[in-house]
Amino acid sequence: MDKFFEENRREIIELEKMLTSHIAIAPEGGGDGETEKCNALEAWLKSKGFTNIERYEAPDSRVSSGSRPSLVVTIPGKDDSSRIWVMAHLDVVPTGDLKLWDSDPWTVVEKDGKLYGRGVEDDQQGLCSAAFAGLYYIKNGLTPAHTVKLLFVADEENGSRYGILWLIKNQNLFTKKDLILIPDGGDPEGKTIEIAEKNILWLAVHVQGKQTHGSRPDSGANACLAACDLSLRLHNLEKIFNKKDELFEPAYSTFQPTKRSKNVDSINIIPGEDTFCMDCRILPCYHLTDVLVEVDKCCRAVEQEYGVKVEYTTPQKSESPATPVTAPVAQKLAAAIKKVHNIDAKFIGIGGGTVGAELRREGIDAVVWSTLDDQAHQPNEYCIVDNLIKDAKTLIELFRE
Repeated sequence: MDKFFEENRREIIELEKMLTSHIAIAPEGGGDGETEKCNALEAWLKSKGFTNIERYEAPDSRVSSGSRPSLVVTIPGKDDSSRIWVMAHLDVVPTGDLKLWDSDPWTVVEKDGKLYGRGVEDDQQGLCSAAFAGLYYIKNGLTPAHTVKLLFVADEENGSRYGILWLIKNQNLFTKKDLILIPDGGDPEGKTIEIAEKNILWLAVHVQGKQTHGSRPDSGANACLAACDLSLRLHNLEKIFNKKDELFEPAYSTFQPTKRSKNVDSINIIPGEDTFCMDCRILPCYHLTDVLVEVDKCCRAVEQEYGVKVEYTTPQKSESPATPVTAPVAQKLAAAIKKVHNIDAKFIGIGGGTVGAELRREGIDAVVWSTLDDQAHQPNEYCIVDNLIKDAKTLIELFRE
């Protein structure tokens, strides 16, 4: 195995360079989707000897190609009753302020064992490690213990409507016996395996009062004052949904005020409207329906006290069960990590959201793991080449069992 990666180290770097040069930003970020990048990847896979490649196109009229592509590469195994999936995403986020970059984000720079460029870690590290783990089996004429499916999916960065959600709804790809690994999160040691996520609830709250002069609060209804009170009441729901779970950091549910919209243009105007947002990350032992009952109670209480009208929407609302520690995918991955990294894996939960939640909701066990420095979405994003290779070796071990 070591010889294979010594011989192919340059090929791995060249694949990262090629993928980065094909910009794959969603329309939400001002881009034209993943088609160009997907075409280049598909051509590369075929040139390396992968023959079983399927392409799925989710219609999207906003991009020039008219669709958002995902690829499935199959390596037949000795047993097809349960398949091992490795799911990485094709799309990347925009660069942000170019002045914060030390080089062109779309041209990979090699320096001190690192590759710098947009997407090299998120999620091309996972994509390349999966591709080269598969290539190891192809080039050596080996058959994995179970059929391996490499899924390179669209639209992960903007909600997966044209990616995994579309595939789940429109294609019969997965079974509940399948084992799914998502190499899109982790730590510098490659130690943590994410098996659970907090439920996510975003609130966009609009308070309608009555605008008036700053000197006459008695003649109006101060929407800003009511909104401030309401945001504190919603924050204090942490005291109601107060269980702890040490799987997560922090170990408790969080209800945090975040974004606030502009209300009035002058200090001496009492606003008649105010809009604020909440980002709530809630332990999976709670159901969001129960949380929203308490949210409604807070809204009604503020309406009564301040003489305002409160309405809210939920821009994001997601809950999913955890993958059990005893699930085959969790245990097989932990064994592979032990063999390659010589460390004992640690099972964790996270506050952020991944596509793993979508699969867990379908009753399919999924885990998130990689060895990385958490460079996602940052300027001067980088990938450590040795980490990519180590992850590929771990996947090779996972495919053996």
